Amino acid sequence: MSIDISNYNREADLMQDEIHLLKKSLVELKNNIDNHQSIPNDDSASALNKLVVENTKLKHRLAVLNRAVAELSAKKTPVDNTRMQSINDILTDIFSTAISRAFPDLTDPPIVIALSGSNPKFGDYQCNSAMPLSNIYKQSGKKVAPRDLGQKIIDNVESHEIIEKLELAGPGFINVYLNKQFGLKNLSTIFVHGVNPPQLPRKLNVLVDFSSPNIAKEMHVGHLRSTIIGDSICRLLEFLGHDVLRINHVGDWGTQFGMLIAHLHDKYPDFHEKSPPIGDLQAFYKESKQRFDEDEDFKKRAYASVVKLQSFYPIYKKAWELICDVSRKEFQRIYDRLDIKLIERGESFYQTRMEAIVKDLQAGGYLEEDEGRKVMWGSQGGQNIPLTVVKSDGGFTYDTSDLAALKQRVDEEKCDWIIYVTDAGQATHFNTLFGCARKAGLLTEKIRVDHVGFGVVLGEDKKKFKTRSGDTVRLLDLLDEGLKRALDKLKEKEREKVLTPEELKQAQEAIAYGCIKYADLSHNRNHEYVFSFDKMLEDKGNTAVYLLYAYTRIRSIARNANFTPEKIKELAKTCQISLDHEKEWKLGKVLSRFPDVLLKITKDLCLHHICEYMYEISTTFTEFYDSCYCIERDSSGDVVKVNHGRILLAEATAMILEKCFSIIGMKPVSRM
Repeated sequence: MSIDISNYNREADLMQDEIHLLKKSLVELKNNIDNHQSIPNDDSASALNKLVVENTKLKHRLAVLNRAVAELSAKKTPVDNTRMQSINDILTDIFSTAISRAFPDLTDPPIVIALSGSNPKFGDYQCNSAMPLSNIYKQSGKKVAPRDLGQKIIDNVESHEIIEKLELAGPGFINVYLNKQFGLKNLSTIFVHGVNPPQLPRKLNVLVDFSSPNIAKEMHVGHLRSTIIGDSICRLLEFLGHDVLRINHVGDWGTQFGMLIAHLHDKYPDFHEKSPPIGDLQAFYKESKQRFDEDEDFKKRAYASVVKLQSFYPIYKKAWELICDVSRKEFQRIYDRLDIKLIERGESFYQTRMEAIVKDLQAGGYLEEDEGRKVMWGSQGGQNIPLTVVKSDGGFTYDTSDLAALKQRVDEEKCDWIIYVTDAGQATHFNTLFGCARKAGLLTEKIRVDHVGFGVVLGEDKKKFKTRSGDTVRLLDLLDEGLKRALDKLKEKEREKVLTPEELKQAQEAIAYGCIKYADLSHNRNHEYVFSFDKMLEDKGNTAVYLLYAYTRIRSIARNANFTPEKIKELAKTCQISLDHEKEWKLGKVLSRFPDVLLKITKDLCLHHICEYMYEISTTFTEFYDSCYCIERDSSGDVVKVNHGRILLAEATAMILEKCFSIIGMKPVSRM
């Protein structure tokens, strides 16, 4: 379904620009009014009256524009019946219009829509705007009871297919009860069009910078979170329809390459003619590092090698390429197993761009001398650490490459949104980077940038996750251990007796990699978490194993009723999902929240929301399944009755769960 909304978008953008200017004018007027009030004389009083009149006019114009934008937003996004609609967005639009009509004197009134708790007497959703509205009136000298404001809001709500009824509760809360027919219509779209993403105003160019290991070093557990979180963010944004560029900003340029190249020259002098056996790059790196730390002559040659590499001497460049290729193959083994897709773009890619940006910053007067360095201060408050753009020896730093990368992403990739996924310890660096970029005009307000930070992975002793010998845990070893434990778990349940070897392998990999990903994503990324295979592999509670088993059980319902996917599609044409029973409707409402869960993640980029949602779907389905028979059998086990509406509800559940699995990078299997 193609919808041309360009004219509506242009109108709305113009109105938003005017609203922005009006708000700026109102702030300036308020300051002027405050200044005049502090100087009580006749001239000041006259000027004050004029300012107050002007202020009233501007407020009225702003209220008119806000109402127009609210009405236009309903026009500019016509309902697309090929996808589930966002309940939160619809309710926000309904109450935004109602509140603007009820209180035309207010500018930018608060619209507070919340999901109600588990108690059905509070409705399904609530509009909780009355209390903050009452506070706004109180600050302006008017005392209005929140309950009266709540009633006025209800009086101005137009009827809509989504609302069954509204109730005023307590001091002004508005309980919203959803209409079953809307729920039925919303869910039924997936049998015709599949599980589609929610409607968005426009498609964005998004770049996600994640994983980012260092060449010549093995990937370890420290890279796990960035890789898993970054991939899931990409999967979500791709599903939503954005153009996503997945960038692996690897460390492939710097001092360490000098020592690696010098060591390669010494150990394998014919490396440019005969490929050297440096498959174990970790050991090779340790050897070169030891020489670098202990041998002054070697250290000098290492530094000289860096200079020659950065001047692109052919033999040094070939040595660098050889080392990068060996490392790249090792990284890819892990990415293949975790089903991660990335475009590698190392620091070397930005070498010439670093030279250009330093010249630009110097010409713009943004760089300051500091003990031989050239540094840049950002514009954000409280910053006390500058970016080191040029070192005292004239070399560049990570700060330089990050500035050059950001400029390239804005100017060349035309990004609307840039996301960096690194540990929380780099938050200060990114705040400084974004501040400097805005100061230099590299970033405008129209470009969104996010640093997606995360806490460290802990061992079961609650200390940083290490091997027993104190070494960093290799990611490859972790994945191997996961596979071994997953197979043990399956054999413990004697699944090898009922599954084919191929099915057993698929289940093993689904559990092993799924439990590692899910354990990470199900925790709030801002917190550290304890890595425990024993907890990950539990089949009860909010774990990957529980969800995978729940999914296979749901899928088996249609199979046991002899319904293939094609027969389900045909059934949906003649039969409706059943939402009559209390437990059916409860499950239907949970499934209907799918678009809102995804939209929520785009705001804070926290994937634990979707994990909590998947768990809620599974537990709510269990409630439904325990109370509502989908298939009835006689005493001999033969099927005597199939409830087609419930079969469709079960299939809708499986389809939405499957899409959630896909977004977090898990691969469910139909048989476990």
